[in-house]
Amino acid sequence: MAKPESPVAEKSGFVKGLGLVDATTLVMGSMIGSGIFIVSADVARQVQSPGLLIICWILAAVMTIIAALSYGELAAAMPHAGGQYVYLREAFGRFWAFLFGWTTFVVIQTGTIAAVAVAFAKYTGVFLPQVSASNYLIGSGKLGLTTQQLLAIAIVMGLTVVNTGGIRTGAIVQNVFTAAKVISLLGLAALGFVLGRNPDAIAANFHHFWQGASWNWSVVALVGTAMVGPLFASDAWNNVTFTAGEVRNPKRDLPLSLGLGVGVVSALYLACNFVYLSVLTLGQIQTAPEDRVATAVVAVMFGPVATKIMAAAIMIATFGCVNGLVLSGARVYYTMAQDGLFFRRAGKLNPETHAPDFALYIQCGWTILLTLSGQYGDLLDYVIFAVLLFYMLTIGGLFRLRRTRPDMERPYRAVGYPVLPALYILVAGLIEVLLLWNKPAFTVRGLILVLLGAPVYLLWRRKEG
Repeated sequence: MAKPESPVAEKSGFVKGLGLVDATTLVMGSMIGSGIFIVSADVARQVQSPGLLIICWILAAVMTIIAALSYGELAAAMPHAGGQYVYLREAFGRFWAFLFGWTTFVVIQTGTIAAVAVAFAKYTGVFLPQVSASNYLIGSGKLGLTTQQLLAIAIVMGLTVVNTGGIRTGAIVQNVFTAAKVISLLGLAALGFVLGRNPDAIAANFHHFWQGASWNWSVVALVGTAMVGPLFASDAWNNVTFTAGEVRNPKRDLPLSLGLGVGVVSALYLACNFVYLSVLTLGQIQTAPEDRVATAVVAVMFGPVATKIMAAAIMIATFGCVNGLVLSGARVYYTMAQDGLFFRRAGKLNPETHAPDFALYIQCGWTILLTLSGQYGDLLDYVIFAVLLFYMLTIGGLFRLRRTRPDMERPYRAVGYPVLPALYILVAGLIEVLLLWNKPAFTVRGLILVLLGAPVYLLWRRKEG
């Protein structure tokens, strides 16, 4: 008879194997991917000002922290597998929860896993030139298979198998790689301030910090649209809520892990952007080759070897990010299946490892299809609008549950309620309006993708009925 990983298991059969450190590394590891190394170039091109670049990152940090603190109340009150799916179900009903789960499976989680796995493979090519988007093993174009795609698929499959070994196995991988990438970001920030300070860049950026900023509605619109990059470089912090049923002391550790994890990563992101401005002029940030701002910064300090240094750092970051996304996403599909809104087998656990094997495998299969399609990048653009919509809706659920279920046990209450959660909804709502106005091609398609879940929901209900 197989030994359980922990003497404590929740009613669902999940093993409570995650402590505070594990939960915090899951928050941080899921957030830190390749975005912080490249996003600032596009933001700088949009805002045309060092000060507005920093404002975008500060606002993204504040919004993410407010959202994390708000989710902390929901997580502590409802520490069940599926996290955000459960909060939406309890606040607004199964339909809205399903729309979230549908979008998560179709593209938010699987598309992100595919994109990050391809980023890992892309930077592996720095060390192994054979791994390339132009090196076809079979066919060509969208009907072909490249060595880059093959490595990305191998990473997704390998980490899926690792996570079928149980929560502790996945957590160990997460802890090791999160520690490595936090050290990488700390190293970038510290060495940048000590070794990379460029008097010309400092004079250009900080003596003219607000260049191009004319403080009117057009600047507000500009910043709101440009914040998409920083917000999604900071995304996936909510993934820890998906694993809530496996946290040993969820009433304490979930709010703490959300606050600590998001706070530390946000501080690191801000530090890195101040380093970028201390080493490179705004023009150099805007024109960094392939938007690799961090690589350009390290090149100032270490010369040509910078490419390999940053490639290694990004490989560590993306590998850990894929693991966190693979581990947590399957818990959403498990809970959907328990509600009769997903394949029934996805609602079963391996009796020995207590892992949702089928949910992991079906997530892996769809991710591979997205990787082969080459369209996942477009899909991710489409759901930017949808992701913010679900964050707003979930935080709106905080207000609804305070009113409809006042007697619910709340071991932790959201800091700044009701002002801060309401402020998040207002600011995120403004960003949504700006995206609809400025990027209708992406946002409308994203909305359509979400709404396609409605007929699928009716089909599942009819099937189960």
